[in-house]
Amino acid sequence: MEKAKILIAEDEKTQRDLLEGFLKKEGFSVEAVANGREALQKLEGNFFDVALIDYKMPELDGLQTLREIQKLYPDLPAVMMTAYGTVETAVASMKEGALDYLTKPIDLDELLLMLQKVIERSHLITENKELKAQLQERYSFTHIVYGSPEMEEVMGLVARVAPSQTTILIRGESGTGKELIADAVHYASPRSEKPLVKVSCAAIPETLLESELFGHEKGAFTGATQRRIGRFEEADGGSIFLDEIGDLSPGTQVKLLRILQDKEFQRLGSNLNLKTDVRVITATHRNLEEAIKKGLFREDLYYRLNVISILLPPLRERREDIPLLIDYFLKKYLKENQKSISDISKEARALLLRYPYPGNVRELENLIERAVVLCRGEIITTQDLPFHLKEEKSEKRWESSKKEKSLPESLEEIERDSILKALHQHQGVQTKAAESLGISERVLRYKMKKYRIRFDEVKE
Repeated sequence: MEKAKILIAEDEKTQRDLLEGFLKKEGFSVEAVANGREALQKLEGNFFDVALIDYKMPELDGLQTLREIQKLYPDLPAVMMTAYGTVETAVASMKEGALDYLTKPIDLDELLLMLQKVIERSHLITENKELKAQLQERYSFTHIVYGSPEMEEVMGLVARVAPSQTTILIRGESGTGKELIADAVHYASPRSEKPLVKVSCAAIPETLLESELFGHEKGAFTGATQRRIGRFEEADGGSIFLDEIGDLSPGTQVKLLRILQDKEFQRLGSNLNLKTDVRVITATHRNLEEAIKKGLFREDLYYRLNVISILLPPLRERREDIPLLIDYFLKKYLKENQKSISDISKEARALLLRYPYPGNVRELENLIERAVVLCRGEIITTQDLPFHLKEEKSEKRWESSKKEKSLPESLEEIERDSILKALHQHQGVQTKAAESLGISERVLRYKMKKYRIRFDEVKE
């Protein structure tokens, strides 16, 4: 483990040498200087875990030094040392940002305990900041990989509805990424600091789902040996994501409706009404309108859930996203498996681009992961892809059902020529070229990359 690094600013040489020698003996890395100005010079380009600052120093006193540190290095914990251990001194130091203070003569055991406490606190704060940054990166909109106009529209809707408190219903086939959209809605909302609790309504047996959602009291049923907090209580102040909402039993639907209407519920085995402040985000691949006609889903609940509906198109209807997703998953699984694969062969990529993906994005991800794991060389080939992708009937079935999307090179040539013509016409200005083609600039950039359109081609 790396040594903690301490900066000491103390004008009295005897005291400075004493502190430096003691802390080095205790395993710290120490830099000791005689005044505030030297302390600020040491901080330039160097990292310290804690600064120990004497209150009374010539030129720049302790408070002035502390103010400069707070201005330039706000994350650096500072402790004030003073022979003037009055309440006023302590208050002044804390107001300027000192974490604590020590009175002279300094008790070395007290100093050691304080440093350990300050360093632990500092590391915890740093870890929390890093975790928050990771969460923001993980759930930022830019992390959802897309380039198609269809997904541009979806993400525009997500951006508009996320800041609200409105109930969201995310619809789409299995594997389209409904959970990712729920993540994006929550982490872009004012509730992002609070929990996002996820429940798969299809994965939990009907007899246990009600207890899972609302909790139960001790003795509520056989096996209920103690009180259990439900997922709605866990999510208080945040959001709850109910995946496969179409699988809810009629009894659970009634209880969910009550929460949406009154913000109240009861644990199983209790008559006590509990309040909860939760934003409800739901998802389903089922046709809820058909389920209502068959009496399987409550119409009043449907209208409560369907305030804002986000429809995720299947991957076969947003084929512009496939190359981007291939590259994204390739990079992800190369890193996870520590493989040194450089690319996917032209033939393998062509198979991946033609395939209709009945399992949507999830199926594509699984195919890439499988290919990375099985690949023995530096390039993924058709040998690394499952047999069903290579079956002629699979390709013919797709071509017959989606001829406008699967005409081979001729269609790509026409599209490439149209893009080149638009870029020439607008002297390479991508914004204007995209507008004339009726696509977004982002889609244009992707297609230029796809067709390897070089800048010198545009300028010819």
